[in-house]
Amino acid sequence: MKVVVLGAGVVGTATAWYLARAGHEVVVAERREGPGLETSFANGGQVSPCHAEPWANPAVLGKMLRWLGRDDAPLVFRWTRWDPRLWAWGVRFLANCTASRAEVNTERTIRVALYSRQCLQELRAETGLDYEQRTDGILHIYRDPAEFAHARAAAGLMGRFGLPRLDKTPAECVAIEPALAHVAPELAGGIHTPGDESGDAYLFTSRLADLAAGQGVTFRTGVTVRALEHSGKRVTGVVTDHGRLAADGVVLALGSYSPLLARPLGLRLPIIPAKGYSVTVPVAGHGGAPKVSITDDEFKTVYSRLGERLRIAGTAETAGWDTDLNDRRWRLLLERARSLFPDGGDYDTPQPWTGLRAVTPDSVPLLGATPYENLWLNTGHGTLGWTMACGSGRVIADLLSGRKPEIDIIGLGLDRF
Repeated sequence: MKVVVLGAGVVGTATAWYLARAGHEVVVAERREGPGLETSFANGGQVSPCHAEPWANPAVLGKMLRWLGRDDAPLVFRWTRWDPRLWAWGVRFLANCTASRAEVNTERTIRVALYSRQCLQELRAETGLDYEQRTDGILHIYRDPAEFAHARAAAGLMGRFGLPRLDKTPAECVAIEPALAHVAPELAGGIHTPGDESGDAYLFTSRLADLAAGQGVTFRTGVTVRALEHSGKRVTGVVTDHGRLAADGVVLALGSYSPLLARPLGLRLPIIPAKGYSVTVPVAGHGGAPKVSITDDEFKTVYSRLGERLRIAGTAETAGWDTDLNDRRWRLLLERARSLFPDGGDYDTPQPWTGLRAVTPDSVPLLGATPYENLWLNTGHGTLGWTMACGSGRVIADLLSGRKPEIDIIGLGLDRF
């Protein structure tokens, strides 16, 4: 089968790899000049099933009220304009802020994330792919005892769904990551997920694209997709600014841009773009940079060691498809890094970046079939795009090949909305 994958981010590239391995003829259409140059380029660097707690949960409502009007808030909603799609998303988000819905959505997210982490490990063992990965887990730290108690309850729920997470005292946090020693007196505790990983998502994507090309995948870069042609309930071709691509099957993996292409087909994908920020600093000559990947839950900020660099990432801002850098937002990340790791890197030579995550109201991706018999969704992964990339790509390859996926896909598709 000839399959066109739309998007060469980490999700689209992983999808192309698994489709090629399944014997399909694969073409990837990507508007940037190479794979992994959008949201996959400079993200937080974590492969993190431990982040499976959905944004929509009972605790977030009070926090959102406290964050209103604060430009330094971890999550900023800029909903000053009337946009029916945005407000419809907001209503669905609020409907998912119950304990029962949060439990359902956590299980669905963990189901994909754990499978995907397994697929990533198998791919690495098979190919020897190196992307500055670290496999010593992710450590979440907490200063507020109430926040720590909430996190422990969420960790217990994740444990029920197969993800072990270990409570740690401040002293145990320092034993795991000595760079935290000077803030140990401020900590209420931590939670360590030893099976999680970190690494450079862009390096992974670009190197996997090279491997996929070696399997026969064609990457058409610098190509903007204009529309999907269709007849009845079948997509017949992909219209681009460089001509038409014929396809027996199409996989929509355009992240936050997916709804724009799906809408003319009558498909309403409940996805909004959420802008995230990162800053990367060199660590050479600085002895205080962490080696274990850290999540500071108070500020929703993550720290990942990528070779001789420290990646600092976090915050979310709903401002449409605006990709302009807000200096206030990324400089906040730098200030928090200085506070947590004073000798963590050369903070005077920062490399700021921003990218758009594709967020659904329940924080669960859109994965699987559509009403069009040969159009498949692999989008809406939110902050867990790299975490879920390999598993999502393998599920899509199985579905297109007529095989039953290795995980249950009930509750992951568009039909839940």
